[in-house]
Amino acid sequence: MEFDVVIVGAGVTGLSAACRLMQEAQAKEQELTVCVVEKGSEVGAHILSGAVMEPRALNELFPDWKERGAPLVTAATEDQVYLLTSESQGVKLPGFAVPKPMHNEGNYIVSLANVTRWLAEQAEALGVEVFPGFPASEILYHENGSVKGIATGDMGVGSNGEPKDSYTPGMELHAKYTLFTEGVRGHLGKQLLAKFKLDEGKDPQHYAIGIKELWDIDPAKSKPGLVVHGSGWPLSDGASGGFFLYHDENNQVEVGLIVDLNYSNPWLSPFDEFQRMKHHPVLKQYLEGGKRVSYGARAITKGGFNCLPKMTLPGAFVLGCNAGTLNFSKIKGIHTGMKSGMLAAETIAKALFAGDEGGKDLTAFEQAYKESWLYDELYRGRNFGPAMHKFGTFLGGTFNFIDQNIFGGKIPITLHDMHKDHEMLRLASECKQIEYPKPDGKLSFDKLSSVFLSNAIHEEDQPCHLRLTDPDLPIRENLPKYAEPAQRYCPAGVYEVIEESNGPRFQINFSNCVHCKTCDIKDPAQNITWVTPEGGGGPSYPNM
Repeated sequence: MEFDVVIVGAGVTGLSAACRLMQEAQAKEQELTVCVVEKGSEVGAHILSGAVMEPRALNELFPDWKERGAPLVTAATEDQVYLLTSESQGVKLPGFAVPKPMHNEGNYIVSLANVTRWLAEQAEALGVEVFPGFPASEILYHENGSVKGIATGDMGVGSNGEPKDSYTPGMELHAKYTLFTEGVRGHLGKQLLAKFKLDEGKDPQHYAIGIKELWDIDPAKSKPGLVVHGSGWPLSDGASGGFFLYHDENNQVEVGLIVDLNYSNPWLSPFDEFQRMKHHPVLKQYLEGGKRVSYGARAITKGGFNCLPKMTLPGAFVLGCNAGTLNFSKIKGIHTGMKSGMLAAETIAKALFAGDEGGKDLTAFEQAYKESWLYDELYRGRNFGPAMHKFGTFLGGTFNFIDQNIFGGKIPITLHDMHKDHEMLRLASECKQIEYPKPDGKLSFDKLSSVFLSNAIHEEDQPCHLRLTDPDLPIRENLPKYAEPAQRYCPAGVYEVIEESNGPRFQINFSNCVHCKTCDIKDPAQNITWVTPEGGGGPSYPNM
């Protein structure tokens, strides 16, 4: 199938690009054919974020978004920021001590899954073709090396690699330009970064894992618009990150923990850190007596300005969280991802309307990006993450307060973190084992019951989408060195070490996978590669 533009991934970045392309076509009275493919069973099924949304990019894309019924209902009305000092104590920071980017006046507490569903409706109304359940599994190239498009994955292939009775071959989608907006650590974007050396000369990208739950709480405790952030306990031993708790409409709260994936203790389990964190009085006061209704996890690309790769290449763009446009100083990437998609769309439309036949490296995007508020915002936040990594939560926070509140993000130095996250693990023998309390089934829970709430499902008889370069390495090397950390960094119980009579065996329960990509990032040997499973597989987030 031939299109002018193919977009991989129906998140906010890809859908914003699709909408802007069609808006440009309407304004110029031109025709464009635009296709969006999405690996989830429906648009929004794989979308997970906090989320407090800054509407800046949405205001530009659809100035009348309120009249159009966009699901931005609960305005942020109050910020609270805590430093937790122990399992029962904490300090509430005064407003003046909080870095300015973390203030949320004018923002909205949203379900990002529902925002993407709404954006897909706007895109389809503009004439965009949106195909959920079709994962892009392969990049297609022209003979000259430029990107030609993508191929979707075959359906109905058995675990032995042989076609089943239900076999349906994938499709080739050709385009003049292809946008890779797969989200964090997109497996095709990862290939493009390596093949075209897009990150050459940049700091190594940095990541975190975000784990989130949605709760129905006692109406008497509900405070719609309250935004709570914090850091400190329970993370220790050099691990950094922070929690969030957002009061949404309908007596619901969104609660979660973000753990930076540069942690060094292989005994650490982000999932279990989150479960015990909910027992702290700051969070317990809202959750106690409530009911957990959904669960999910997702990696976060958080390196920011210093780690951003070149986003253009011959015939294609790598955009949004696939590139790393999140502003970590704000803990927000929705508006920045949208803006990157919109800038790419405007660049492509201008080229196509001038007679471009495709396949070029549209470097005009770089100039448009540098002249936009996106560049300015990411530049101002460039030191936020490196400061926390270098100096820790307290001193790093002090540096960020000075940089953001006094210098407006333009302090005349730039900090760098040149360590790759997967290289930071120390040997298990050098680290203290962490004993996590058993879940009580009221505030804290086990992994399997949590995965059940993510609605994760995969066709069992298909090839495993978690590929091991060396199948023997987990037991041969990772187990003796790091006590096989995949058992703990995975938030879905995908990886297990099974003790058998002839020795330990590494087991992959791929049907549990919630597509967070943490294993692809944190495995110390970089032995695990996440690829797309059969279309429609994975979690199905209703309101996350």
